[in-house]
Amino acid sequence: MYIARQPIFEKDLSTFGYELLFRSSPNARGYDGTDANLSTITVLQGLLEAGVGKISDYSHVFVNFTREMLLSDLVEVIPPEQMVIEILEGTIVDDQLIQRVQHLKKTGYKIALDDFDADLGKYELIHDADIIKFDIRVTPLGTISSQVAEAHIRKKVLLAEKVETLEEFEQAKEMGFHLFQGYFFSRPNIITRATYKRQYKHTYLRILQELKSPEPSYQTLTEIIETDASLSYRLMKIISHRNQNQLSYSIKRALVQMGIKNFERWINILMLQDLSEDKPDELLKLSLVRSKFAEQLCEASHLQERKIDAAVMALFSTIDAILDDHMENVLTTVPLSPEIKAALLNGDSLLAPIYYTVICFEKGDLACVEKWTSELNIDTALLNGMYVKAVEWANKVYQ
Repeated sequence: MYIARQPIFEKDLSTFGYELLFRSSPNARGYDGTDANLSTITVLQGLLEAGVGKISDYSHVFVNFTREMLLSDLVEVIPPEQMVIEILEGTIVDDQLIQRVQHLKKTGYKIALDDFDADLGKYELIHDADIIKFDIRVTPLGTISSQVAEAHIRKKVLLAEKVETLEEFEQAKEMGFHLFQGYFFSRPNIITRATYKRQYKHTYLRILQELKSPEPSYQTLTEIIETDASLSYRLMKIISHRNQNQLSYSIKRALVQMGIKNFERWINILMLQDLSEDKPDELLKLSLVRSKFAEQLCEASHLQERKIDAAVMALFSTIDAILDDHMENVLTTVPLSPEIKAALLNGDSLLAPIYYTVICFEKGDLACVEKWTSELNIDTALLNGMYVKAVEWANKVYQ
């Protein structure tokens, strides 16, 4: 059983919260893949074990509840200020459920109607709902204008789900949707190279070129870094944090303490932070989660010695969206190893199984996850823990 999170955005692409997504392995014993109650219990258990704030970055978490789960006491194990209760489509509504929902709303929980496809005026729970979610793959935006208008009259928050392109995001925003969920934010908005607004700082390129030399020089790296006061300060903060706040007063000494491989990883993180300044925060967070997840997968496989390479590979998996260009074009400008580039272009690479595992886990493609973890000889029972650690690490780095 795997748990992942998917961001929910506001109109300005700031993060409103996350929906926690549950998937069960098709090979799991004793589970037929249809038990939504088990899904919710697993999500709640994961939240309690990991800490709600750690996995949600202290924003809202959206969790699906069946009728049976709504009527149980388990709903209230998560504080109301942190959780949005999603009521599944097809839930049987009667007086008992209405009273329970009204109680939860009075307690402070926000109520969302999931995958809504009904007559707003006649749906019994519409009065108590705060958020209405439309799956735009099932109910396309062009077919729900009357429902959207009715929801506005009733002052409901509208959430467009499965928004896959920037065009769909803009259309939903124009129609009056307030929240947006889907992978649209991680796709490049293709523009001509001549109009790039985001360029690599010369300092980063000089550092990366030196790191690719047969024997990188700490002295040369120090001299390059010291020409950039901001970069020097940020690197010293990272070293201080890694060494439990024991501050290094020398850039060169700090680099030696970190080591070339770890330094390369952190310089790439800092570079991507700069490049993604005008992008949604969630895009860099996604890169960071993928990076730490890939590193842990390597540690659990026969590729332990390649963990930093895997981390860098996964970190750059969103560079096309950051620079708004096709991946093959972007990679010609970045001094990464041929093996990392091959993996990112879905080619033949030792790191490819790690990359595919990360992406498939994120999308909930469990057959794909099990195919690649089997090749890597990784116990799938470890994946949830790895993912939660990756989320925690990304949140710390992003602060």
